[in-house]
Amino acid sequence: MTALLGIDIGTTATKAVVFDVEAGIVGTGVRPCDLQSPHPGWAEEDPAQWWNNVVELIQEAAGARHIGAVGVSGMVPCVVLVDRNGDVLRPSIQQNDSRAIREIGELRERFPDDEIVTRTGSPITQQSIAPTLLWIQRNEPEVWSQVRWIMGSYDFITYRLTGTPTIERNWALESGLYDLNTGEWAPDILEEANVDQRLLPPINDPSTVVGAIGKEVARSTGLDPGTPVVAGAADHVASAFSAGAIEQGDLVVKLGGAGDILLTTDRPLVDDRLYLDFHLVPGRYLPNGCMAASGSFIRWFQRELAGSASLEQLDAEAAQSSPGASGVVALPYLLGEKTPINDPNARGAFVGLHLGHRRGDLFRAVLESVAYGFKHHLEVFTELGFAPTRIRLTDGGSTSSVWTQIIADVLERPVEPIAFTGGSAFGVAFAAGVGTGAIDDWTAITGMLESSPCIEPDPDPRYQEAYQIYRELYPTLKEVFT
Repeated sequence: MTALLGIDIGTTATKAVVFDVEAGIVGTGVRPCDLQSPHPGWAEEDPAQWWNNVVELIQEAAGARHIGAVGVSGMVPCVVLVDRNGDVLRPSIQQNDSRAIREIGELRERFPDDEIVTRTGSPITQQSIAPTLLWIQRNEPEVWSQVRWIMGSYDFITYRLTGTPTIERNWALESGLYDLNTGEWAPDILEEANVDQRLLPPINDPSTVVGAIGKEVARSTGLDPGTPVVAGAADHVASAFSAGAIEQGDLVVKLGGAGDILLTTDRPLVDDRLYLDFHLVPGRYLPNGCMAASGSFIRWFQRELAGSASLEQLDAEAAQSSPGASGVVALPYLLGEKTPINDPNARGAFVGLHLGHRRGDLFRAVLESVAYGFKHHLEVFTELGFAPTRIRLTDGGSTSSVWTQIIADVLERPVEPIAFTGGSAFGVAFAAGVGTGAIDDWTAITGMLESSPCIEPDPDPRYQEAYQIYRELYPTLKEVFT
């Protein structure tokens, strides 16, 4: 039997899955991560916490099993800066951080959207790496002077496991520093961002073996020295794959800390309202959108406005409200917003409140706001001629019967929650199996899925009315936000 280890560096938690090719998932573990926002719009985490979580999780999930290969996934494209000794220089700057507003504006003037989207697959936004690196140079020059490697979240963990600096191709693509047409770093964009290309590790595909577990790491984790480690994958790409996004038209909605919506295509789809990723399966693509705060909006509401109420209690209260949240409409832009509006200055809001509203109405408005964001993306896909043929829901939010029904109703399409398969960690463990020859065919994933009963939509005109208000709120409030 071949056991494969997948690790996921998520925004709110670090997860591990041990997958046996014959027996399925045989080990799991999870540890929380702390997202810090020391200033408005900032989003940072401590990579040392990720590593400590990883060491504990490997021992917990793997136990005494022999692990044949390892893969790591993670949020993308966050920034981790490492010095010559391999030490982290500052907290990570997360992909939903919006501090580099000035730098985004400057680079947009230098590289107009119509040019940059064609070359890199995405516009210059708060997710782009070049503005973030410029901000560090200007505001933390003592940090910048010590940088040896610029990495992403999962690239950093892969580096700690193997000692080999690497960048997975989807981090490169989403960074905005990569030329989609040449398949290499873009020298002129690097020059404009004042970044020496030697600070960027070599680019590798997800299933490429990039190194092996060293003796010191073996002692701390229990893994065998020499265990191969692959380059890994962006969390939303690995999660979409593990939810069965294989064929053209397969759409996955990922209900994590951020909200991702990914469509499988057989050719690139480039539009300034979307991101573009490479699929785990060679020759396929994942045009997608990302809402900066979906699950994070829910957790903020629970922490700041709901006292000690559990999510189950809040769901029950939301179920007592009515479609359209009894007239309350929320904007989920608590960390600015990525796609499709690409505005780091955007902010959250509740609109339509009166004294008769209750906590359940507000929480339902939160759930509905995320569903409206997904509907907005679905309209973009459809406008561009890429209508989905099947919609699957994955990650933590897919276990909420209230939220999943709201999503089906708002999208007016059947949705299929995927029962726990390990999500991103499972997807990258599968990639490790393909990369080492333990798994012969990417399509073998389809026989390993366990889905929950399909949720049929129950459309309600109140959703349509609230959605129109949702779409009008951002343009109306945009001047207030800035």
